[in-house]
Amino acid sequence: MVHIMEKKNKQQAKEEQYLLEVKGLKKYFDVSEGWLKKEKQYLKAVDDIDFYVKQGETLGIVGESGCGKSTTGNLIMQLLDKTEGEILFEGVDLSTLKGEALRKKRAEIQMIFQDPFSSLNPRMRVFEIIAEPLRTHQAAKGKKLENQVYELMEVVGLDRSYARRYPHEFSGGQRQRIGIARALALKPKLIICDEPVSALDVSIQSQILNLMAKLQKDFQLTYIFIAHGLPAVKHISDRVAVMYLGKIVEITTKEKLFHQPFHPYTEGLLSAVPIPDPTLREQKHRIILEGDMPSPANPPSGCRFHTRCPYAQEQCKGEEPKLIEEKPDHFVACHFPLKEGHGVLIDQ
Repeated sequence: MVHIMEKKNKQQAKEEQYLLEVKGLKKYFDVSEGWLKKEKQYLKAVDDIDFYVKQGETLGIVGESGCGKSTTGNLIMQLLDKTEGEILFEGVDLSTLKGEALRKKRAEIQMIFQDPFSSLNPRMRVFEIIAEPLRTHQAAKGKKLENQVYELMEVVGLDRSYARRYPHEFSGGQRQRIGIARALALKPKLIICDEPVSALDVSIQSQILNLMAKLQKDFQLTYIFIAHGLPAVKHISDRVAVMYLGKIVEITTKEKLFHQPFHPYTEGLLSAVPIPDPTLREQKHRIILEGDMPSPANPPSGCRFHTRCPYAQEQCKGEEPKLIEEKPDHFVACHFPLKEGHGVLIDQ
């Protein structure tokens, strides 16, 4: 596979510095049945993907459940061991680090989880939850630790008086603010946001997204924002990677993606976004994707999307498309990329 980074000319590559580079990343799970396991069978959760993240930007990763986006986040966090590939954080392959070296690097990469309740220890008070990473990494103690915890609470919009309460005493939005404060405690360079608003009410989602955008500006944070919903991705992301069945099928800036999608799967995702205005809704060209996403344990040959693609041709069934630069900074993995996609102004 031709990596995105390798397609830049040499002079440009020298000038650009990436906080994170993912090259040829694979994660296969052994799902062979029977104690003899004569024939190995693997679930290809992430299958040869590459992308980069610049300092200070937000890369959105979007796709259906089971596409591999959360697995990608867990691989970057080193919560899972890779099968193949490189995960370069500031030029260092995280998978080569062990022990104390990995522990120190992990302080620079934090995570905000999807479920703001199960990700918090129900037996710990808010103060202890936020203080835990500071104590674990010996970043602060005594009065300094106390001041930092209270400062973090104020930064995310929580009153100091909440410090002695337990997670069950808070709403979903407040719990997620606690999770964000914990993620900020060690002043990380990269935060992986694994569907951080999907479990929240719609009215609360915008508050959390606005808070995250403000924190990014104030603390020069870099995000990887994993989500199902395109509206949330459009709200916060600078660039967007679309995943399908373990593969990245399209990656570009959010403006280009929403205005002119090149991959039929991206077109289908955009088409599925509801539009509140009834007049615009009637004018909308709806693309309905037939069937369910195939199993990553037995992906289709050729293009993995061809079984659901309304434009599939014979070549799509036998030859896997490579991720190539169709237009400047717009990469797509499709033999017949769309010339006139159906971009949707989803914030109407």
